[in-house]
Amino acid sequence: MKELELKYGCNPNQKPSKIYMSDGSDLPITVLCGRPGYINFLDAFNGWQLVSELKKATGLPAATSFKHVSPAGAAVGLPLTETLAKIYWVDDLGELSPLASAYARARGADRMSSFGDFIALSDVCDVDTARLIKREVSDGVIAPGYEPEALELLKQKKKGNYNIIQIDPDYVPAPLEHKEVYGITFEQGRNELNIDKDFFSNVVTDNKELTDAAKMDLAISMITLKYTQSNSVCYVKDGQAIGIGAGQQSRIHCTRLAGQKADNWWLRQCPKVMELPFKDGIKRADRDNAIDLYIGEEYMDVLADGAWENIFTEKPEVFTREEKRAWLDKLTDVSLGSDAFFPFGDNIERAHKSGVKYIAQPGGSVRDDNVIATCNKYGMVMAFTGIRLFHH
Repeated sequence: MKELELKYGCNPNQKPSKIYMSDGSDLPITVLCGRPGYINFLDAFNGWQLVSELKKATGLPAATSFKHVSPAGAAVGLPLTETLAKIYWVDDLGELSPLASAYARARGADRMSSFGDFIALSDVCDVDTARLIKREVSDGVIAPGYEPEALELLKQKKKGNYNIIQIDPDYVPAPLEHKEVYGITFEQGRNELNIDKDFFSNVVTDNKELTDAAKMDLAISMITLKYTQSNSVCYVKDGQAIGIGAGQQSRIHCTRLAGQKADNWWLRQCPKVMELPFKDGIKRADRDNAIDLYIGEEYMDVLADGAWENIFTEKPEVFTREEKRAWLDKLTDVSLGSDAFFPFGDNIERAHKSGVKYIAQPGGSVRDDNVIATCNKYGMVMAFTGIRLFHH
């Protein structure tokens, strides 16, 4: 297939629309089910690049959950703890395959943002992963292949209209890429930067103890940023992104947005939150919404009389600011990546509040000394990569 006609472009009024190879060759994908749209393909192709690079960097199966051309979550296939399995709503599925664990982590980090996602998988989709995807609200999936039973499960979604794309894992794009804006063609070399453990060798802080686990988490952070709309910052812990701040004009706003998402990920693991007395029959998405409100500043939206009765069997106590801070202080050894340099130490101060210990960023600000000094104040380890990772 050399070209594929799409229903419309980014919006229904943008017609005609299609994808094709400019050199006339066959497309490296096959649509096995559904009719993916313009934004679906943008998510799919960016997501596929991300998980392919995560697999290459870590040797582990990888998954990402994309929304609006930025990842809501990304992870590698490490086993789930009992707590994570519970807050990701997969504790009823038993022990998951590494690929399914990767998607559970990618989807679970920010479940509200992942609602209606497009999924990318680094490996052939197995039955465990298909079972997990089948029960979530999602627009589609891209993978290098599908086990027969897994494919049949996925084809049952959306009354047989779920978007399933198979991509040729051996496909290598041309070294030059093009895009057109306002009738003007832009050309640039593809970002072929290889991110591995040696990427973080230039440690500039007093503390230089960068562990192997931290190097893996920093690699996950930087690879995720490589396919996240800039400006962007990514917090990672134990093989998964736990907070992504994308598309902000200010670096501190990226750090705050991603930090708040990381905080929410950790607050959901607090026993007070995990033991919320939900009524039977409350759907997972509604639980996610209720939890997000409960741990936030607008908690009365779910605790007010006349509201809590619709969700809980009894009225929960308020999760006080002091209780939340005490629990957040237990979050440690978080890794943080930034796609461009930190211009002020305030970013480090905010990162510290979310348990960050390891940082990777390009460096090169006129205030690098201030940023380094702030890291030293908290005993953090920071590496300068010397390379910016903007993505637009």
